[in-house]
Amino acid sequence: MATAKKNPVAAPAKAAAAAKPAAAKKPAAVKKDAAPAAPRKPNAAFMKAMTPSTVLAAVVGAAPLPRTEVTKKVWDYIKKLDLQDPANRRMINADDKLKAVFGGKAQVSMFEMTKLISGHLK
Repeated sequence: MATAKKNPVAAPAKAAAAAKPAAAKKPAAVKKDAAPAAPRKPNAAFMKAMTPSTVLAAVVGAAPLPRTEVTKKVWDYIKKLDLQDPANRRMINADDKLKAVFGGKAQVSMFEMTKLISGHLK
């Protein structure tokens, strides 16, 4: 097998190319003619009033509420009764009312909580 010889002139050229400072790059051009973004409209699916189940109504009330308001009221309930786990704030320790909402689980993560709550909305 024959091996290719290294070119002694090519090595310093590569080193010089690698030594160029990063500041030599041109910054990306900023568009000045771009129109300002329109304000976001709320998603109609989130704003639709949904009726909570009797189990969830014990926590948030029986009146139909949008999904976002249900989540806010559950968080208000959790903070009022200090139900977040002090060691891991992502975990919620359920009291008797929330244990019924969480399907009998004594502790759930805040991400799992929203999934379990959505099962109680019609």
